[in-house]
Amino acid sequence: MTAVSTPGTRGQTRGGDRGQVQRRRRDGRGGDRAVGASSQVVLAVWAVVVIAPLLWTVMSSFKTTQEIFASPFALPTELRFENYVNAWTLAGIGSYFVNSVVVVAGSLVLTMALGAMSAYVLARFPFPGRGVVRTLIVAGLTFPIFLAVVPLFFILQQAGLLNTLPGLVAAYTAYAYPFTVFFLTSFFEELPKEISEAASIDGASEWRTFFQVMLPMARPGLSAVAILNFVGLWNQFLLPVVLNTDQDDYVLTQGMASFASQAGYSVDFGALFAGAVTTIVPVLVVYLVFQRRLQGSVVAGSIK
Repeated sequence: MTAVSTPGTRGQTRGGDRGQVQRRRRDGRGGDRAVGASSQVVLAVWAVVVIAPLLWTVMSSFKTTQEIFASPFALPTELRFENYVNAWTLAGIGSYFVNSVVVVAGSLVLTMALGAMSAYVLARFPFPGRGVVRTLIVAGLTFPIFLAVVPLFFILQQAGLLNTLPGLVAAYTAYAYPFTVFFLTSFFEELPKEISEAASIDGASEWRTFFQVMLPMARPGLSAVAILNFVGLWNQFLLPVVLNTDQDDYVLTQGMASFASQAGYSVDFGALFAGAVTTIVPVLVVYLVFQRRLQGSVVAGSIK
């Protein structure tokens, strides 16, 4: 016998389907809320883990050594700005800071210029051996830096650049070059080829097309790579320790280590924390500035 559905049965079926759909939506919203809440908890914990040591360092930079040992987590009784003066002058942090700015700025400019041009060629121009070159660049990313310091030492020694700031700039550039090319190559490949073709039709040369058309379009990628390179080069310690043993040319990482080790048990911890804050602040400032430019470039590109 064939079952015949009545109008009431059809209504009950439709009502049951609607109920199931609503229950699924409620379950989905509940799962989204649970994921969002757990994500916020994890982010809050991570923010505390990152921000708490930074705040403690800043707070300790205004204390004396006795106050730090007596009550490490208490607020300073008064703001001792002389710790920063002592760190900048007596400990030599000022000269080390200038050396770091010169080395990092020079190497960053060279790295971004050479890396952007190399990435553009690899992304836009087919030539024999392009795959081999890209493979070698990726291999450069996997090569441990401590295995390269000995060859770099002898290369700079033969070139007369050992224990000099230009030699350190060259070493920093070679260190950051593979990552820059690898990152920007993928970015240039995603840019529309029609724009470069239109520029060539209008009579623009390859150099003009690159510098005036394609490079401004790659500003978000350049900003991101600049942030990562700056942080990595500013905090670099192994390369300057091996390749720059002249104390007059020390960078900040070397100067902080030398200041902490030479004083022994009589180290001025207030000045030491002040030097640490001096080392951290430029990284935060550069990151915030470039982050705003990165966000502005992305928004402008999406609107266009």
